[in-house]
Amino acid sequence: MLKYFLRRLAILIPTLLGVTVVVFVIINMAPGGPIEQRLQQIRFSGGDGGGASTQRGGSQGVSDEVMEALKKQYGFDKPMHERYILWLKNIVTLNFGESFTYEEPVVDVIVSKFPVSLQFGIISLFLSYLISIPLGIMKAIKHGSFFDISSSIILFVFYSIPSFMLAILLIVMLSGGSFLEIFPVGGLQSEYFDDLNGWEQFIDRVHHFTLPLICYTIGSFTSLTVLMKNSLIEEIKKDYIRTARAKGLDEKVIYMKHALRNALIPIVTGLGGFLTVFFAGSLLLETIFQLDGIGLLSYKSILSRDYNVIMGLVFIQSALFLVGNILSDFAYVLVDPRIDFT
Repeated sequence: MLKYFLRRLAILIPTLLGVTVVVFVIINMAPGGPIEQRLQQIRFSGGDGGGASTQRGGSQGVSDEVMEALKKQYGFDKPMHERYILWLKNIVTLNFGESFTYEEPVVDVIVSKFPVSLQFGIISLFLSYLISIPLGIMKAIKHGSFFDISSSIILFVFYSIPSFMLAILLIVMLSGGSFLEIFPVGGLQSEYFDDLNGWEQFIDRVHHFTLPLICYTIGSFTSLTVLMKNSLIEEIKKDYIRTARAKGLDEKVIYMKHALRNALIPIVTGLGGFLTVFFAGSLLLETIFQLDGIGLLSYKSILSRDYNVIMGLVFIQSALFLVGNILSDFAYVLVDPRIDFT
């Protein structure tokens, strides 16, 4: 077992390097880089690059000296492979460089957007498993009943609605659009938040969290519930369950003690992604609910060709995803010790 996980860790490094190489090459070859965008700003502002008479290509409107200064400023005065090697050396100390857009260290930019995604990611993951597993068990026990059919209809109706469309519907219906005005339209807190006491601040946060949290959770909530139900139904059809029934064991004991443990194995697969909730983000949801999180940061960084921020996000998210897969294997072993990866 130890050798298996050591092999997985050994594979993790070249996999991570491969991901970063591909992304680094793609974003550096994409047109409209930071230099081109800076040149656009110079042209729109009417600058001539210091008034030098030597023009680059006649259409840039800036001097060769300014062009060379811009390349040096953004690190494009070196070949691509040298820039990648330099980037690798810097990330050893978690130095992802400086953001071209925000003009501050990339780590500080990411950390500033981190709380929004962290809060919604952790809470949505917790609620998904807290509600989906008991609901899936109940649906399996009452398979074919009115409760099972009606709950399935409700779940699939919500699952079929895109999260951003659900967000718009909730705002229209519950945030003063055309019906009720129960929840605020967006943001994480009210303007008078600092004037509230501790309990009132908690209620205010819950008030602002409710609608976006529903939209963050609904997709995984439905799939987990159905997976839990189907997994448990599959288990109770097996011979060892028939043997337990033949011995006269109570149905609750059969379901909760014998079948449930094996039925949880497929559910454990999703636990490997719990690390990625730290960077959970949705551009559309963050835009609709006016949340300044990782999703919006990623989108803005791509538009502005903020290479350092893009590479920082890709590296951190890829590392968390790969480590999460390894932790999933650990979770498999904890749920079922019979599993042997060797």
